[in-house]
Amino acid sequence: MKPIIGITSFNDIKSEKTFCEVGYSYINSIILSGGIPVVIPIIHDEEALKIYLEMIDGLLLTGGGDVAPLLYGENPTGQVDSISWERDRQEIALCNFASEMGIPIFGICRGLQVINVAFGGTLYQDIHKQIEGTLGHSPSATSRDQLYHSVKIDKDSKLYCIFREDEIHVNSFHHQAVKSLGKGLKASAFSTEGIVEAIESQEHSFIVGVQWHPEDLVVKHPKFLSLFIAFVEESKKIKERCGDKTKETPLCL
Repeated sequence: MKPIIGITSFNDIKSEKTFCEVGYSYINSIILSGGIPVVIPIIHDEEALKIYLEMIDGLLLTGGGDVAPLLYGENPTGQVDSISWERDRQEIALCNFASEMGIPIFGICRGLQVINVAFGGTLYQDIHKQIEGTLGHSPSATSRDQLYHSVKIDKDSKLYCIFREDEIHVNSFHHQAVKSLGKGLKASAFSTEGIVEAIESQEHSFIVGVQWHPEDLVVKHPKFLSLFIAFVEESKKIKERCGDKTKETPLCL
């Protein structure tokens, strides 16, 4: 059976009405990779989150606004914007629960940052203000399917096993980045000036985060689908090992 992939979402208020939203490119990338996408709304019930995790075989943490600096022990600088405590707390909880349960986790852009904070790491709140010599990472008028800058990949990494290349070109839409790494995480890719562009767990079978947006590249640049295929295939292994998770305990390792 196809693995079920939980995809995080965000709330957006339009015409005085709140909508649960997620970019369709995330959903499409999971479908193209052989998974079944399930959108996880922002809710205020920890037990319900655990039930979602019992249902799914993999967790995709999507992109979006800034992670609240107070969650990693800092006050916000003037460049921090679009904070949602509800989303931050839910996604950090999902990440922590999923890692304890052995569920594969794939984080994209903000999702990478959530993984790092969930494991005790910190972030640069604005790379252009806090890192000298920062190059372009957040173009204002570039299509999301355009390659923008180069990334060097550590050959001793899961990311290299996926791409089989030590340098690739990616798109880029971020102003924050990893500062100190969370416990058990390693940096597996860097931009030219040394900004962390990918992280992965050294202790779990599949916890991977990338700072770019591969979901927007898969149609025009098919090699980026390999990231989602690797994630979905790892989630499939969990499904096959655990069987029908609705009839198992949540800690099926």
